Amino acid sequence: MGLTELFALAVGLSMDAFAVSVCKGLSLGKIKVKHMCIAGIWFGGFQAMMPLIGYLLGSLFADMITSVAHWIAFILLLIIGGGMIKEALSDAEEVDASMDVKSMFLLAVATSIDALAVGVSFAFLKVAILPAVSFIGAVTFICSAAGVKIGSVFGCRYRTKAELCGGVILILIGLKTLLDGLGVL
Repeated sequence: MGLTELFALAVGLSMDAFAVSVCKGLSLGKIKVKHMCIAGIWFGGFQAMMPLIGYLLGSLFADMITSVAHWIAFILLLIIGGGMIKEALSDAEEVDASMDVKSMFLLAVATSIDALAVGVSFAFLKVAILPAVSFIGAVTFICSAAGVKIGSVFGCRYRTKAELCGGVILILIGLKTLLDGLGVL
């Protein structure tokens, strides 16, 4: 997986966290750098940790199914991307202004579950995991911190577009992985 693909994947994975951060910024009203950093640390940290956990779990059985790994990665990314698109097209959820540990933990877990499955596909694809998860965490930190600021300025009107974009990116990466695995590209 090249840097361009990893960047696109990181952006795609960060779109849920970005969308929630935008809504947090809207609900907070007047924000401080502290709010941006809290969102960035929670979302970026979990977006880095979940693929690492998925990778470790996937590594346990990756060697047994190497010949179909590209299909598994494609299916996982298709399901994750499709879920993001479906969520984007459903009714928007309200996000409250609370940035306490309990609410941020729950939001961080909820927005990073898809990254767990991506971590499993990383194990199949033999991705260098530490640089990959560090990069994903950093991109998500930046997107989340920016999302809080954007939300305080523009509101939730871009939530749906961000989630749609993230879903499409993940599906396209899955398709490219499948085509690479089949020797088409």
